[in-house]
Amino acid sequence: MLYLVATPIGNLEDMSLRAIRVLQEADIVACEDTRHARVLFERHGIRPHRLVSYHSHNERSRAAELADDLRGGATVAVVTDAGTPGLSDPAWALVREALQLGIDVVPVPGACAAIAALSASGMDTTRFAFEGFLPLKKGR
Repeated sequence: MLYLVATPIGNLEDMSLRAIRVLQEADIVACEDTRHARVLFERHGIRPHRLVSYHSHNERSRAAELADDLRGGATVAVVTDAGTPGLSDPAWALVREALQLGIDVVPVPGACAAIAALSASGMDTTRFAFEGFLPLKKGR
């Protein structure tokens, strides 16, 4: 099984009990930045069985490796530095591979900064759209 585990944006206390359990039980936890993830794990007493890096620079090659692990029966959980894996963060390549293999992909939702900000904005929330993140550099 492949879990996509949302992690807090900002406040580490926004971690769900389900997310903590999934990360404790997974055979492999794939992290965008293992150093960043360790801060979250230490805060919640999470001791992953195996931790691997999974970021934009190794996404395709690591997805193939993790797909082999999934095929072999491993449970894999993916976390990014903050937010939901696959939304402007690594995960899509692995999700695609897992689905092609017939492996269940399970999202583990968490606090969503965009929705939280919208709900407290006072704006009409009947309709809205998420267009991605603004570019970090000018001219893009």
